[in-house]
Amino acid sequence: MFSLGVYFMFASVQGDFGLFRRVQIEAEATTLSAERDRLAAEVASLENKTTRLSDTYLDLDLLDSQARDVLGLIRSDEIVLN
Repeated sequence: MFSLGVYFMFASVQGDFGLFRRVQIEAEATTLSAERDRLAAEVASLENKTTRLSDTYLDLDLLDSQARDVLGLIRSDEIVLN
């Protein structure tokens, strides 16, 4: 009876559903929640840029900066310094 009690005590602390595993799962859940929030913010930022470049709403400043960054365009009155 004593050994059976020791086994169940050990299993409740170290087992697959024990206390240590629960702490590990909670820490992993916290990490994943923070990553989810970061990715949600990134998606919101990308959706904002997509909306600003759409046909119904055109932000000329964003279009100008994207043309400069992606295509390497400059205006005729600008000087490029290397």
